[in-house]
Amino acid sequence: MGKYEILEKDVFSVFDSQPWKDLELETYPSNYIVDSPADEFLRISIIPSGRGLNLSSVSGILVIDIFIPAGKGPKRSAIIADILDTYLVGKSLSTVSGNTTQFGNSFMSPQGTDVDNSSLFRAVYTIPFNFFGA
Repeated sequence: MGKYEILEKDVFSVFDSQPWKDLELETYPSNYIVDSPADEFLRISIIPSGRGLNLSSVSGILVIDIFIPAGKGPKRSAIIADILDTYLVGKSLSTVSGNTTQFGNSFMSPQGTDVDNSSLFRAVYTIPFNFFGA
């Protein structure tokens, strides 16, 4: 398995965990088509964008689009961003194969009404990462 595939597996393990599932926040990877998405959901994009320390490492940014119902104010997107912080900010994900993904500090930016669906409001949560391959 290559570094990008391992990175993706590690990141999505957070959103596949039972504590995350207990939150009942629908979470999808980018480029995943959902027939009937809920009126509140997250879309995750992993963007490797920089060099790592060695050939098995890479840095980048995790971008999470937060979709909530439009017209109800930004509070819910802030609450979801805070929840994401508890799972990601300052955390390290380590695997038994010796790989580690470390996350830095987050940034959340309200974007307004979604251009593809006016019934949704979109905020963008971003957090840098460093992936260290074994």
